[in-house]
Amino acid sequence: MDSRKKLIVEPAPGEDPGIGGWLWAIEDARRRTGEELEHVTPPVIDWRPPDEEVSIGSVLYHVAVIEADWLYVEVLEEPFPEAVTALFPHGVRDEAGRLVLAEGESLEAHLGRLAAVRSRLLAAYRGMDPDEFRRARALPEYDVTPEWVLHHLMQHEAEHRSQIGSLRMMAAAALSS
Repeated sequence: MDSRKKLIVEPAPGEDPGIGGWLWAIEDARRRTGEELEHVTPPVIDWRPPDEEVSIGSVLYHVAVIEADWLYVEVLEEPFPEAVTALFPHGVRDEAGRLVLAEGESLEAHLGRLAAVRSRLLAAYRGMDPDEFRRARALPEYDVTPEWVLHHLMQHEAEHRSQIGSLRMMAAAALSS
């Protein structure tokens, strides 16, 4: 049996190689987030350190709503469909501009929200041709391509995955003492 790891980008069969490679990468980022979340227990989801604004649940909510926002506002250039709006009952930010506290939900609920948004993102990108993938959208403050959006979303998720890991370790220490 070959024990060598395969560190190879493998787009799904039939996908445009350029777009498919990016989709493989964004899914790999989500897989890695899932590995971090395997260590999260129910009491840790809503735990916040003293003087800290966010919990793991709030970070997961934020990752999902930001992914939806980039998909609909920048890539598809359309408002959120009702079904997507319904996924975000807490809005995006509070009156002070901080991330909303999305508390009282299970890890499964947060994962379901992430999966619902991701399935819409994958469907949108899999239906896109390479020219549309690289077509710049002119927004009031910047121009952006769907290709760059995937890059940004992977970076965003990786940064928050690190935050989730830190919160998880702090919570484990605080809850065990």
